[in-house]
Parts: sequence; structure tokens; C-alpha cells
Amino acid sequence: MKTDTLQLEITDLTVHYGPVKALDSVSMSIRAGTVTAVLGANGAGKTTLLRAISGLLHPTSGSITMAGGELVGVAPDRMSRKGLAHVPEGRGVIAELTVEENLRLGAMGRNKSHDAVTLDRIYTMFPPLDTRRSLSAHTLSGGERQMLVIGRALMATPTVLLLDEPSLGLAPKVIAQIFETLRMLVETESMTVVLVEQNARSALSIAEHAVVLDLGTVAVEGSADILADDDALRHAYLGF
Repeated sequence: MKTDTLQLEITDLTVHYGPVKALDSVSMSIRAGTVTAVLGANGAGKTTLLRAISGLLHPTSGSITMAGGELVGVAPDRMSRKGLAHVPEGRGVIAELTVEENLRLGAMGRNKSHDAVTLDRIYTMFPPLDTRRSLSAHTLSGGERQMLVIGRALMATPTVLLLDEPSLGLAPKVIAQIFETLRMLVETESMTVVLVEQNARSALSIAEHAVVLDLGTVAVEGSADILADDDALRHAYLGF
């Protein structure tokens, strides 16, 4: 449910990898209960942005606030208690553990300010996990692993969910199921989602707002509908 409340505010964020400037004075405002798509070519700075928000990278300069509280300098292992969850690219499940054991790990750093998300609720969101709850995670398909890492993040009851390339390598039917679940979480739970995607068409279909990064700077920002309908912009930056 979209509100007028600012959930994340990023101001003049600059990040270096050694001498290379990966983000250059990036600013954006993200409202609560919305999906913001972060788009751009490989190397544009999309993953760097998510890693800076979640504390995995320390910015050279700039500010990142969530619900008014500064995130720069907060240790990554404290982010979940503040209500922020980050699902990086790569479907990082613990292969030796069962599906249910992986999910229970997500609750260990739970955000106490919201009602706990139950295992049954995750299984309702992602029915394929329900039938595999006692199986080792290494037996899952790529799509099921992506459902598992998202489900594990949701077990921490986040208010902000950062997702890095959740559709990468998945079949269109699985992508549609995952994106529909994200849409439902935003509409029913007022969750705020920041979605990094190469699949710009799919990302814009569920986003209210979109930011296009180009070589570490904000090239375009605005309504997802307007960006999707702008032929010149789509051809220049989004490849469709």
C-alpha cells in the first residue's frame, strides 16, 4: 500500500572500489509501500547501491536513512533488526540444510517491531517449498532456490526488502510467480521493495517508481509507467 511516508532516502551517495568510482553522488527517495525498480546496464552500479544500503560496502561519502535513521556505519548483521533484508544475486541457500532449516535461519535476526512471519505463511506464498520442506536445499531447482532465499529473508519480518536480480536464469512462469508474490507483499503488508533487475520489462510491470543508473550516476528517474512508455529512453538504457 503506497503512502506518502519516506522509507529510504539516499543523498549524494558515493562509493569507490579502490580508485574506481562505482557510484557518484547518487540521490533518490523511496516511499513506503512501493516497489522501486533500479535498472541499467552491467556495471552501472546497481548491485553496488544495494550493497551500500545493506552495509556490505562503506560509502566514501553521502547518507542513507531508513525511516529517518542513519544506516551508514550500521553493521550488516544489525540490519535485519532494523527491518531491512537483502537478497543478493546468486540464490545463496545452505545446501546441506533442509528447506525448513534454511527458513528458520532467517528468523534468527528477526525485526521485533512487526508481527512474526510464520513458516506456514511462507509455504502459502511459495507452495513448491511446502512439499519439499524436509528435503535438502541442494535438491531444489533454480526457481525453488530463489523462492527459498526470498522466503528466508521474509522470515526476518522486514519492512524493506532489497532484491538483486531475482529473475536471473529463471523460466517465465517462475518469474511471474515470484513477482506476483512481491506485488502481494507490497499491497497487503505495505512492504517497501527495491528491485535490481536486468529484466526491465518485468520490473517496470510491478514497480511504481524507477531509477536508471548509468556509469554510477542517476541517468533517469520517474514513474515506472512513464519510463516504460518512453520509446527513446527504453532503447537508450533498457534494451527493449
